[in-house]
Amino acid sequence: MAQDSVDLSCDYQFWMQKLSVWGQASTLETQQDTCLHLAQFQEFLRKMYEALKEMDSNTVFERFPTIDQLLAKACWNPFILAYDESQKILIWCLCCLINKEPQNSRQSKLNSWIQGVLSHILSALRFDKEVALFTQGLGYAPVDYYHGLLKNMVLSLASELRENHLNGFNTQRRMTPERLASLSRVCVPLITLPDVDPLVEALLVCHGHEPQEILQPEFFEAVNEAILLKKISLPMSAVVCLWLRHLPSLEKAMLHLFEKLISSERNCLRRIECFIKDSSLPQAACHPAIFRVVDEMFRCALLETDGAPEIIATIQVFTQCFVEALGKENKQLRFALKTYFPYTSPSLAMVLLQDPQDVPREHWLQTLKLISELLREAAEDQTHGSRRGPLESWFLFIHFGGWAEMVAEQLLRSAAEPPAALLWLLAFYYSPHDGRQQRAQTMMAVVAPCRRGDLQPCGQRHSPAPTEVARDGTPHVAHCPAKRPFFPRVV
Repeated sequence: MAQDSVDLSCDYQFWMQKLSVWGQASTLETQQDTCLHLAQFQEFLRKMYEALKEMDSNTVFERFPTIDQLLAKACWNPFILAYDESQKILIWCLCCLINKEPQNSRQSKLNSWIQGVLSHILSALRFDKEVALFTQGLGYAPVDYYHGLLKNMVLSLASELRENHLNGFNTQRRMTPERLASLSRVCVPLITLPDVDPLVEALLVCHGHEPQEILQPEFFEAVNEAILLKKISLPMSAVVCLWLRHLPSLEKAMLHLFEKLISSERNCLRRIECFIKDSSLPQAACHPAIFRVVDEMFRCALLETDGAPEIIATIQVFTQCFVEALGKENKQLRFALKTYFPYTSPSLAMVLLQDPQDVPREHWLQTLKLISELLREAAEDQTHGSRRGPLESWFLFIHFGGWAEMVAEQLLRSAAEPPAALLWLLAFYYSPHDGRQQRAQTMMAVVAPCRRGDLQPCGQRHSPAPTEVARDGTPHVAHCPAKRPFFPRVV
């Protein structure tokens, strides 16, 4: 508790200095700095309110002698007033300073001052009395008029941005880069207002022709944060534009997904699927540039965790959702498979992208042999400078867990000598680092259990229900009576 008090005092001094520099945010530099710190300042206000509500007015001023100056500076900054819930929290803080029964003239003056500040806050977005009288004469209530005015202004600006996007290189009719930058900066504190959504969307999809990004980084960060916290809902085309134009936002979306998966006590595959679909990443990954970034982050997570089972499970579920989204978006691929898997032969990628359930049973063995042949060729490629090696091929193969399950099922049901191609696939799936000789020994070790039929598949192949992944990385597989887990662990 004492540490919290020290931290709040330090924060208080920091924000007091900031507010003094910002003033009423009348210059470009102060506007940019204000937008950059809006979320942090709102969090500080929340902590301040939590502290103030536990004190009486006299105690407040004993601990924070300049609290009235801090709140006043914040109340006269239009960016702070417009941002999210800052206006509401400021009102709460001011109410904590009011003396219900003033004992002297100083306390009475303080009450009067607070009433004036509250009046300013509540009227901050109002127009002159003449405008109010005019709107009333037309039969509009002020609340309806201001809402309608904001909506019309947003739609007008969004329409202008769309025209700007269509005008292309017609410089006479294009919106200037400076105005676009200014619009994005002004939008930062307003992003969570529902009526501003069309303008945010229009800014995201409006591409300029300048060599560098002209929209403010704070704009991208604020939009991304609002999307991740479900404070706004934008069309997928706008989300794709956001993540294409601002790589840190895409990376943060991936980290947000990882945090949700890690913080969950126990993740069954159905729950992982819900998290992934809710993130919008599989739909956005239909664009190859986004897919490549997402896939690279999965690769890094896999390497950092030494191939943790829960990471592999997440990659496989993500791939299923991605393939599903790809099929919904367009029956005919808009981009070549090479753009998604640049170091893989298109024929191998095409085969793996099939849903194993869609392959007729009589063609299973033939298809698996083809996958084994193509993977083996890629994994053992010794061409100088080639990116096609064992780990690259293995990383591709683990995306498609259904095929590995089919390999195990075919081996377990094989009455004759197990096909060498299938043995190689299973050995490669579990031990991608092995050389040819060691992998051959592993293949021989699998033959005997397959002949005896010691292991049998459990449950439906594609049902995610039996499998769970604990936080410590241990996979939990539900056992059927008198049967063993579906996958044999090859050592």
